[in-house]
Amino acid sequence: MLTTFLLLVAPVLAPNQGPIPSNGEGDLSGIEEIRADRIRADLFFFADDAMRGRDTPSPEQRIAARYLRARLERLGFTPGAGASFFFEYALARKKVDPERSFLGLSGPGGTERLVFGEDYFISSSRYAGDGSFSGPVRFLGEASKEACEAASLPGAWGVTVDDGGSILRRARNAERSGASGLIVLTDPASGLDPFPVRFRKTTELAKSGVSSPRIGARSKRAFFPVYYLSKTGTEALLAAAGSADLAGLASGLDLRVESEQVGDEETVLEDVCALWPGSDPRLRDEVLIVSAHYDHVGVRDGEIYNGADDNGSGSMGLLAIAEALAARGPLRRSVMLVWVSGEEKGLWGSAAWTEAPTLPAGTQAICDLNIDMIGRNAPDHLLITPTRDHPASNWLSRLVTRLSPLEGFPRLGSADEYWARSDHMNFSQNLKIPVAFLFSGEHEDYHRPTDTPDKIDCDKVARVARLVFRVLVNLQGDTLPS
Repeated sequence: MLTTFLLLVAPVLAPNQGPIPSNGEGDLSGIEEIRADRIRADLFFFADDAMRGRDTPSPEQRIAARYLRARLERLGFTPGAGASFFFEYALARKKVDPERSFLGLSGPGGTERLVFGEDYFISSSRYAGDGSFSGPVRFLGEASKEACEAASLPGAWGVTVDDGGSILRRARNAERSGASGLIVLTDPASGLDPFPVRFRKTTELAKSGVSSPRIGARSKRAFFPVYYLSKTGTEALLAAAGSADLAGLASGLDLRVESEQVGDEETVLEDVCALWPGSDPRLRDEVLIVSAHYDHVGVRDGEIYNGADDNGSGSMGLLAIAEALAARGPLRRSVMLVWVSGEEKGLWGSAAWTEAPTLPAGTQAICDLNIDMIGRNAPDHLLITPTRDHPASNWLSRLVTRLSPLEGFPRLGSADEYWARSDHMNFSQNLKIPVAFLFSGEHEDYHRPTDTPDKIDCDKVARVARLVFRVLVNLQGDTLPS
């Protein structure tokens, strides 16, 4: 009993003190190279003020990428993006032309033309794409599921009033019933006009320029358009309907949306990819992927957001895994280490890479283990998704859970609520492979300038990295777990 207890707590009580016993889990040669002091030294450079938060894109992020490349070259890794360590993808910047974007209404009361940013607004700059949409209007009341299903919405636009109810729920009901979009009116009875203030920043972003990566069709998400009408826009809609109240919206009102973007400035972004080829003539064609995002949110209002935990911790943990692989030598299966950019902007880098993965010819990805924010909170606190309760539950997450006590994490908590918030999701959706996400939870410094390297538990980062290394070693048998 005492021996078992010591084995469980040894990684916590005596970190970095020689080789860690394998406990029957395979040859762990090289794991001793994953050391908290080395991770700390790397992190204090990576999350220094001079790196200015590694925004996507930024000169400092390019420096971070070259820092990683230099270390990987020294360790003897093979470039993982063809002849380069950098997988490049394009970022396009466009802006809405308010002179050529409008919302038109025609009905029994006449024709109205609404001005973008004055009479109507969008809740997110992602809705500011090129397009022309038209169709009849259906008033949905509170847009309940029943009301949407009864309104003959396919090809039509739903209309609801902002009366404090959930617009997200109403939009979801309308979309599921086949609506082209949803129009949200200012409540005429309230006497208020909240949308110009609420969506001022979104409007400014849309007019000044919205950046998005050029990625393939699999990662392009179809967004359901929701337009918010100001007091003047709501009055114009009622006038076109020839009605003094909302009851008149059932009598032949049609809507047309014209949205046009101009400009096409392009920037090249980079993921960092490193291949550790396997030694087995058959199994080397099966590639185990370990990923982490290396970007953060940059500088805001003059303050530097260092991103030491998010995700300097995961990035440096991944670099420590590279050190261990270099010390150990080839595994039977190949390993691809991927540091992705643009995670904070919408999982851009992982979307781009999984659309066109730079795997050697004849190889295939087997799984992805993603690490993000692994350096804060209690030393034994670690979360995972998918758990057994998640629809995507798989053999990889079960293996990670089984091995976690060996590195001082006796019970992994659930990160299922974060399933869609980090890069593993793109590996799952686009490559159709088992994934697991390790994460130690949010904290008071999340996305704040106070996420600095002095607050990181580098021993914890090292133990998570060692856990990942154990998983890689465990996946060298003739067959994978089921």
